[in-house]
Amino acid sequence: MKEAENTSLQSAGAVPKGTLIRQALPSDADAIHALMRPFVMQRLLLSRTQAEIIELTRHGFVAIFQGSKNLEEVVGFSAIEIYSTKLAELQCLAVHPRFQGSGVGKSLVQHCVQRARDLNVMEILAISSSEVFLKNCGFDYALPDQKKALFCQLKPRIHD
Repeated sequence: MKEAENTSLQSAGAVPKGTLIRQALPSDADAIHALMRPFVMQRLLLSRTQAEIIELTRHGFVAIFQGSKNLEEVVGFSAIEIYSTKLAELQCLAVHPRFQGSGVGKSLVQHCVQRARDLNVMEILAISSSEVFLKNCGFDYALPDQKKALFCQLKPRIHD
């Protein structure tokens, strides 16, 4: 992503001072896994292996907070999985509780949406228990032509 685009997305998401949204790197996988663990334990996110997280960094973004003594902490993560030019899925949105409600989550979603837009994806789906949050990010229950997502669970979810 070009620096100017990154800056405009940063300002659009209005993240707290000292917080930066950037492309996730495979080297962030341990920190992302640690961030996600409490959400997985609460059954708010699906468990992911280290390899799956590394794969998600390809089209994923992290929120980094630079605290005291210049220590950097991963405080948010989200990724977009591209299935085809027709469909992508927003996945693994996790924001540390200290940063929830601060704009970090919305900025991560905006970065993922922009990545899908840059790749000419037609539609993005998001599965979440945070309906109000997603609606505030531009998602809705149905597409304008009234398509709906239906599910058939084939096996139980595995939790850490």
